[in-house]
Amino acid sequence: MGHSNGRRTALKNIALATSGASLGLTALSCKTETKEEPEELVSEEATALKGNINHAACYWCYGSMPLDSFAQGAAAIGLKGIDLLKPEEWDTVDQYGLKCSVATDTFANIENGFNDPGNHTDLQAKYAELIDKAAAKGIKNVIVFSGNRRELSDEEGIANCAEGLQPLVKQAEEKGVILIMELLNSKVDHKDYQCDHTAWGAQLCERIGSEHFKLLYDIYHMQIMEGDVIRTIQDYNQYIAHYHTGGVPGRNEINDSQELNYPAIMKAILDTGYTGYVAQEFIPTYDDKLAALREGVRICDV
Repeated sequence: MGHSNGRRTALKNIALATSGASLGLTALSCKTETKEEPEELVSEEATALKGNINHAACYWCYGSMPLDSFAQGAAAIGLKGIDLLKPEEWDTVDQYGLKCSVATDTFANIENGFNDPGNHTDLQAKYAELIDKAAAKGIKNVIVFSGNRRELSDEEGIANCAEGLQPLVKQAEEKGVILIMELLNSKVDHKDYQCDHTAWGAQLCERIGSEHFKLLYDIYHMQIMEGDVIRTIQDYNQYIAHYHTGGVPGRNEINDSQELNYPAIMKAILDTGYTGYVAQEFIPTYDDKLAALREGVRICDV
């Protein structure tokens, strides 16, 4: 999910700041500040997409761009959602016809998650509020984390996570929300993170036994940890509710500068019957950040 430095810090505090000067938007997305022009552009751009993939993007990768500007540009490209937004950010993207595709808040923490019973009371109280807010807004996905292993066995981690998540999963069932635990690599970016293999996450899904707890399969992270991406998606798709992209190595553009064949991966995802979002989560290296995002969306638009 994150860059080894930028994302870890950003998600540890989930301070997905909207500070910094606005990076220049492309001619497509910055012709005007009025809302009439973006609506026309969204229509024009969206008709060029095939419509098989519900495209989204993670705002933290573009955090130096104000959210309002990013949402305008993303809508013009044809995106339908933006990932990892806090409640106070949801209304901003609504203005451009976008949904928050994955909800989070400042307390969500990669390193200190549900595998530590000492975190359960605090996380349960805070997530209960976030689930209610997401449900009221029609947001389907709320992100959760296992936390770092800290010498826990696989079984201990699964048991602790299941115990801590059960009351929240029950609430999610009642509210029509899905809690999604992200699969992250513990090799490069998130040392010691426990939910670092698809099989471990699937075992946790089985233990919890609800359609309202699933996995966020991050293609970048799982390529680093286990490879065999297409077969893994085919074998475990019933446990997956959301996907993230990213180029390997480096977490940059998903073009031919990296090793993954994203069109083939997207076709495999569609073949499973998946109808959720696929969110671009790479760190753009282009000066024109939205041009990089547009390229990623086109690559994935199978």
